[in-house]
Amino acid sequence: MPSSEPIRRLEEIFAHFPGIGPRQARRFVYYILSKSPAFAREFAQLVEEVRRASSECASCHRFFAERTNTKDASLCHICSDSSRERGTLMIVARDSDFETVEKSGAYRGLYFILGGTVPVLDKDPEKRIRLKTLLERIANVAPSTPTSSAPIAEIILSLNTTPEGEHTSTIVKDALKRLALPARITVLGRGLSTGAELEYADGETIRNALLGRK
Repeated sequence: MPSSEPIRRLEEIFAHFPGIGPRQARRFVYYILSKSPAFAREFAQLVEEVRRASSECASCHRFFAERTNTKDASLCHICSDSSRERGTLMIVARDSDFETVEKSGAYRGLYFILGGTVPVLDKDPEKRIRLKTLLERIANVAPSTPTSSAPIAEIILSLNTTPEGEHTSTIVKDALKRLALPARITVLGRGLSTGAELEYADGETIRNALLGRK
């Protein structure tokens, strides 16, 4: 039986996972301990393999493992796809939210992953989300920028309708307004009920929310 220190450390790591509390983290640890040594080795190897094979897109900042883009390996296949609507940018909190929207088939523009949300009482949003990076991304495709590929006509804030999501949306919207861009800033319509998390919405709900954005 391993010493209590590695067990406690592994519990702490699992407890940092989104939506996982100390009790669930402890269950994860003892589940791994109950399995065979071969299972533990495969689990560890898969974590290393996924981390090694994945890259963070230089444009939208989502993690991807696709290697279909031969022009620029730093971009995911969506950011490098010329058929996407490049004048529309959707801002989501996490990669899982991106996956939900993309699977719905209701959106054909580009994305930006904030990397999280900002708690209501947090005084330093820069430590929680990629706000500065987002503003730089948008400024780099402004009409006045020589290297601009396409001006952004609409920015869609697609964040959870929870207090934390609404707070983050307000922070981002205020920062975007200070740029004084001609782009229209919209939020998802109430196809998403109050308190809903984007990650768990079905395709029809996403489509209704996109159609009802304002």
